[in-house]
Amino acid sequence: MTTPDNPAADWTGLAAPGLDDLERMARGAVADLPQPWREAATHVALRVVDFPPDDVLEAMDIADPYELTGLYEGTPLPEKSVMDQPMGPDVIWLFRRPILDEWIDRGDVALADLVGHVMVHELAHHFGWSDDEIAAIDRWWE
Repeated sequence: MTTPDNPAADWTGLAAPGLDDLERMARGAVADLPQPWREAATHVALRVVDFPPDDVLEAMDIADPYELTGLYEGTPLPEKSVMDQPMGPDVIWLFRRPILDEWIDRGDVALADLVGHVMVHELAHHFGWSDDEIAAIDRWWE
């Protein structure tokens, strides 16, 4: 902690936010959504891992794993049909290390706000939100 006598921060015993920390932040962003989105968003599975899997990077033609902070895996609600065979749950993936890297590079935003922004972006894929709908929920989108 900084004091007037010691302006340098004491980082002893501190560690980078872990997977559980980012998951809590993402779930907090869902809890802050307006209804009816809040309840519906709880039905999307959430996975937080350090990096995107290699096969995902290959499929998306991404060479640098730090370029992908999140991913929606599933069929967007507007495209679903009662005739569809269940394919498993829709999943939002958050990638901790790329999110932390972007947070450090920005240096001007709280980590929970960045995680919330990524989460809302991925939920937009799930719900099929327009840019205007996203902007109504996530002020960063404006």
